[in-house]
Amino acid sequence: MKRYFYVLASLVLIAACAPQKKDTTASVVTLSDDSLLTLVQYKTFQYFWDGAEPTSGAARERFHADDVYPENDKHIITSGGTGFGVMAILVGIERKFITRAAGFERLDKLVDWLGKADRFHGAWPHWLNGETGKVKPFSPNDDGGDLVETSYLLQGLICVREYFKNGTEAEKALVAKIDALWRAVEFDWYRNGKNVLYWHWSPDKQWKMNFAVEGYNECLIMYFLAAGSPTHSIPAEVYHEGWARKGGIRNDTAHQQYGYHLSLKHNGAQQYGGPLFWSHYSFLGLDPRNLKDRYADYWEHNTNHTLINRQYCLENPKHFKGYGENCWGLTASYSINGYAAHSPTEDLGVISPTAALSSFPYTPDESMKVVRHLYEDLGDKVFGVYGFYDAFSEQNNWYLPRYLAIDQGPAVVMIENHRTGLLWNLFMSAPEVQVAKTKLGFE
Repeated sequence: MKRYFYVLASLVLIAACAPQKKDTTASVVTLSDDSLLTLVQYKTFQYFWDGAEPTSGAARERFHADDVYPENDKHIITSGGTGFGVMAILVGIERKFITRAAGFERLDKLVDWLGKADRFHGAWPHWLNGETGKVKPFSPNDDGGDLVETSYLLQGLICVREYFKNGTEAEKALVAKIDALWRAVEFDWYRNGKNVLYWHWSPDKQWKMNFAVEGYNECLIMYFLAAGSPTHSIPAEVYHEGWARKGGIRNDTAHQQYGYHLSLKHNGAQQYGGPLFWSHYSFLGLDPRNLKDRYADYWEHNTNHTLINRQYCLENPKHFKGYGENCWGLTASYSINGYAAHSPTEDLGVISPTAALSSFPYTPDESMKVVRHLYEDLGDKVFGVYGFYDAFSEQNNWYLPRYLAIDQGPAVVMIENHRTGLLWNLFMSAPEVQVAKTKLGFE
């Protein structure tokens, strides 16, 4: 296997990390934990750097190393994945993968492109054509604004704004452009006249998608940004009556799975919790440490969600090959037959590396075991040009060399939040975030 090729190719990046140890029995170089994490971050960051859509600089929806794409798909970018990607670029600057000047140039190009791209009451669609900036329908009725994906994009852009706000005149000009995009998003429009936020709006289908976002899933960040918007904010009752279902979001106080309690009812998955990305996407910038409201302690909740998911894989009730303490993590990703939201209630024998990698803040020791196993034992079966592939199944001998932006981005960002808190510190420093915390009753 070629797993050690990547060590040699990246020596310049890991030289400043912790010293390497020599495994004299195997006669190979074993990376320290710190060096291995840097290598994984570097390779995964490249998805958003070398792998970016060239016209826009935004994140491609997917990359297939086997060059098998749906028709006309190579230029389709994802708005939410682009939000994760700009956060990864900030990691790249701080980790010296790229220079600050190069990072700024790419981000400035992207923000200019976003300002010209299709928007619907300020919100971007889920998918856009990177060459033209025009919407690509995500589904027949989903051809307009996507407020959830827009919120992921804004989460990243606010981090960029805070990162450059005290910089050069050119950097301050970028900050002003980001601020204008953020202020233009009409969160209040997406209430559709009710005390809840709707996911979609279309200029020709209107509210036909009819997806009111309520109950616990991956969308908390949308309500936070809506409450903190300086121009189109929502009142607190939209959060409490809509998202929190007038208190119905609270789980049974007696709930426990493997001895771990979930304070919140996960939509459709109350016993085990939903796929692990529910504890990742909103918390790339929103810092769950000491984050509490009347419904949950979010650090405790997310940690328990992760531990339940891991323990399920250890117990492995379906007896899938490969599951164990060094190989766990069920979340939405590619699957053997397309895309699936893997979780304990939808277990198809597929492990998604992003699940354990993006859980580093919650389970650092347990996640590190997964990284070592994937890198050192499975090697190039699961590790390629942009880091670990999106998903694999030892049970089915299925190792597909493909990537998804929404899975690569959280891995880079959450590993960094574990190591330095970079994105948490940036996002939480935004004054609008503090306004939202107070308005919604968060400690």
